[in-house]
Amino acid sequence: MRHVRESLCLAVLGPMRAWRHGDEVTLGPPKQRAVLGLLASRVNDVVGFEEIIDAVWGAEVPPTAANGVHTYVAGLRRVLEPGRSRRELGDVLVSTGGGYALFMDPDDLDTTLFAARHRQARRLREAGEGAEAAEVYHAALRLWRGEAYFGVPGPFAAVERTRLQELRLTMVEELAELLLDLHRAADAVPVLSDAVAKEPLREKLRGLLMLALYRSGRQADALSLYRETRQLLREELGIEPVLELRDLHNQILAGHLDVDDLAPPEPPAEVPAAPEPRLGDLRRPAQLPCRPRGFAGRQAELTGLRELVERERQYHGATTVAVLEGGPGTGKTALALELAHEIAAGFPDGQLFVDLRGSAPDGGPPLSPLDALTFALAGLGIDRRRIPDELPAASALYRSVLHGRRMLVVLDDAADAEQIRPLIPGGPACVLVTSRRRQRGLAARDGAYRLTLGPVSTGEATELLAKLAGAGRLTGREGEVAELAELCGRLPLALRIAAVALAAEPALTPADLVRRYRLPHTRLDHLAVRGDSSTDVRAALAVSYHGLPPEAARMFRLLGCCPSTAITTQMAAALAGLTGAEAHHQLQILVDHHLIEEVSGCLHRFPALVRVFATECGETETRASRMAALGRMLGLQRRAEALRQYEESAA
Repeated sequence: MRHVRESLCLAVLGPMRAWRHGDEVTLGPPKQRAVLGLLASRVNDVVGFEEIIDAVWGAEVPPTAANGVHTYVAGLRRVLEPGRSRRELGDVLVSTGGGYALFMDPDDLDTTLFAARHRQARRLREAGEGAEAAEVYHAALRLWRGEAYFGVPGPFAAVERTRLQELRLTMVEELAELLLDLHRAADAVPVLSDAVAKEPLREKLRGLLMLALYRSGRQADALSLYRETRQLLREELGIEPVLELRDLHNQILAGHLDVDDLAPPEPPAEVPAAPEPRLGDLRRPAQLPCRPRGFAGRQAELTGLRELVERERQYHGATTVAVLEGGPGTGKTALALELAHEIAAGFPDGQLFVDLRGSAPDGGPPLSPLDALTFALAGLGIDRRRIPDELPAASALYRSVLHGRRMLVVLDDAADAEQIRPLIPGGPACVLVTSRRRQRGLAARDGAYRLTLGPVSTGEATELLAKLAGAGRLTGREGEVAELAELCGRLPLALRIAAVALAAEPALTPADLVRRYRLPHTRLDHLAVRGDSSTDVRAALAVSYHGLPPEAARMFRLLGCCPSTAITTQMAAALAGLTGAEAHHQLQILVDHHLIEEVSGCLHRFPALVRVFATECGETETRASRMAALGRMLGLQRRAEALRQYEESAA
């Protein structure tokens, strides 16, 4: 355990403030506070340098971002550890492991104290100690001094503001329900009125306020609030209040509520779908496709994702967003569906599945965000005639109808973050996304968890082949099976195709397939199921290739002409006739599309089957273009060899 010599306290539930040994310190410019806020959210843990850049600048990263991070860290060190010299390592803000870490007692963060008081209040309430629980709820809410991370820029701060505000509103709702249970409706009115003023479209808050007003003897005010709510929802969203709010209004009108009535009735677990459903009469969709047959491996990934979902569920009201990224054929959808079926029971309000067609085999355009929302809302039972034809309004309706519902949403084959964001609901939902592209912006701005999938291990490849082809077919042929797995690039799609071939021909052996796949120029011909473009490795790779910008596609073809398995930025620059910076940019595009792997900052390599496909694409370049590219690379190698010889002679 690292011992911190400096006493540091930090508050983010309002304008950011910090105290050192009890004296408040000036935290500097907004982006400097953004860096500190990120480090404080991961106290005593290392935050990577690139993650800091993404969190502060998001998608608009200036060329000076790296220098900016160093400047802001130096500024924070001056105020947090003023007695530290430049040569000392320091105890509070430490550079380590390719990033920075803020070392302090987590209990000296107001967010930690807020969460602890929330847990304490819930325990007291469950134990029947309502009055004590109410006091703790009030103490937790008094920690707020305004909007969390007020004035702090950047995607990370925006996500944290939203997350913390959601937790605050959940606490307000819990406190209001408790006060109503304790027959203290008049005490609940000011708490709810303040929250409604800040979140006017949150219908649960308005329902609780209506009930609190009614029980305080203010029936006219309760009915006036309903009329105001209905008008606001119509004007802002074009919708009617939810069924529970309408029922509460009718009960107040009819005088069917006694002062001893509890809060509005909980919605039924499942509302039967009507031929023409009204808004609020939601279906419970069950749209998950079946589990993939013969799913094998990925146990570490499955365990990590399950733990993530369970951990996030501890924060009532927080939405979990997990993005499964990887190249074509890596089994992203299979893993997402396996996980979705395992955790579906924890989301009893239903499961939505939307194919966003970010890399459709037919080459068609991705599904627009508005079309995706229309599909999802229709699946929830909303009459298509009631769905707005403008994206902001449709997204607001989607969030409204899913508010407070434990829904599992699977968004398959996403193209970019702008396609995904409108489909992320608030509340205790879980969103699983699969994509062939890196979704850095979704992680920085929306707090998404990213998991990159590559080839499976040799053991997992053998397990997959055995499940689909029959374990008896592989017994005693371990060497052949291992070589077959390598020729398939240990890619789940290719392995499934190989297993189908074995299952279809009882006399075929793994050694036969090894001989069939061994020639690179015909390997992709065999890794396909006739008449099914979704089960064709070449077709899957071609979709990603055709989705590249022209300059990146040219770089991909020229890299396919290179005989080397390892590719440096200098080699790529020589092949394409670009500067080092231009080549680095094109390589990053290929990395983002998972068509090459980044080994280090300047070293890259092809996945096995992508290498075969790149060679095929390289052959579409004219002979003159290929010869010129190889000539430039040969010149680079000669210069490097001459420099090496000169250095040896000088030594």
